[in-house]
Amino acid sequence: MNRQKLSGERENFLQRRYGVRLGRRYALAAASVVLLSVLGCSQVNSSTSALAQSRLPETESTLQKKTAISDTKIVEANNKFGFKLFSEVLKNNSSEKNVFISPSSVAIALAMTYNGASGSTQQVMAKTLELQGMDLQAINSGYKRLKNLLENPEAKVQLTIANSLWADKDASFRSDFLQKAQDFYQAKVTTLNFQNAEAPNIINNWVKENTNGKINKIVGAVEPEQVLFLINAIYFKGQWSNAFDKSKTTAYPFYLTSGKQKQHQMMPQNGEYQYQETEQFQAVSLPYGKDGKISFYIFLPKPNSNLKALQQNLNSENWEKWMTQFKKREGFIRLPKFKTDYEVTLNDALKALGMEEAFSSKADFSGMGKNLAISQVKHKTFVEVNEEGTEAAASTSVGIVATSLREKPEPFRMIVDRPFFCAIRDRTTGSVLFMGSIVDPQ
Repeated sequence: MNRQKLSGERENFLQRRYGVRLGRRYALAAASVVLLSVLGCSQVNSSTSALAQSRLPETESTLQKKTAISDTKIVEANNKFGFKLFSEVLKNNSSEKNVFISPSSVAIALAMTYNGASGSTQQVMAKTLELQGMDLQAINSGYKRLKNLLENPEAKVQLTIANSLWADKDASFRSDFLQKAQDFYQAKVTTLNFQNAEAPNIINNWVKENTNGKINKIVGAVEPEQVLFLINAIYFKGQWSNAFDKSKTTAYPFYLTSGKQKQHQMMPQNGEYQYQETEQFQAVSLPYGKDGKISFYIFLPKPNSNLKALQQNLNSENWEKWMTQFKKREGFIRLPKFKTDYEVTLNDALKALGMEEAFSSKADFSGMGKNLAISQVKHKTFVEVNEEGTEAAASTSVGIVATSLREKPEPFRMIVDRPFFCAIRDRTTGSVLFMGSIVDPQ
């Protein structure tokens, strides 16, 4: 009797879930983080088990193999760099604060910058970005093809990657450096008067436009020695393969790191998912769009573990292993709605990863121009997760300064022991009120 009742409830659930949801349309969005290079898998969206078997791959790596790209070295490099960068960012972050970065955005901005690096500066950047053993042509071609593959993967998933270079009108850069940015990264190259107070607004408006208004400002006041900004912007928007039912969203306790709890809006859902479970965590993949080529991953530490312990095991090797261990499994999830933005200056993290020379007077960016160094790498992100999906954006700015202006000059010595000229001038109007030559001071 109980078995018949359970069977009937299951049948009603499948009819309600798959019959109704197939006719509904949602607008969603998702972020371009390092996870973008790992392709997700579609959830079940049919009421028949046979179609479900064909729609949902056995593991997370199945779809990735079907859509394998020739530039796997670029993907592997981005993932390795991404996890290293995330680890460094966490070291300087409070355990009570959210961290959300887009290593893909940072990697692309630094890859454009890498085109101008030479000598030992190129070597330390290659090591940090995990590009050792790859020639510049292969790197640039790889990023170009990867951009084409990632952008707008299907009708219900929007992904855009935009690049730009903003150069001071009084600075000089090698034409082949600028040409590579245009040819391989489709970068918009613009010359601006950096002394004009409107220069930052022009750059920031470009960022705002290319992140759909989610990131309004990446460049602040332009310093006198600033000569170039290399900027990447990523925006992703799509639909969950199976959206959450808004009417079922309810407040439940959420337990903070401190041990305190708060009531928070949580979204429940039953279904068949890509799932895995270890002694340390549970993990689920929630795909976007019809084909599920991009997916949202949630790794939840077990009660006997914690997020810090999980973060200590976050690296590209473990990530690739975990991606092979997802299996189809029916289950129930309850996911918190959330929205957050994040901002970080990455100078210290990149220096810790080996790029200190690129920020110093020893920097060699002769492939870009003369006497240049990185002044600041700024990164901003936005993410919102709700019943309809996820909307997220990221922008990275690499500021370049002229080291000849940046270096502090040696203290001067001026011994006024011979005839000299002098003047008294009104600085407000520029009027020279007095002037004269003193040949014999009395």
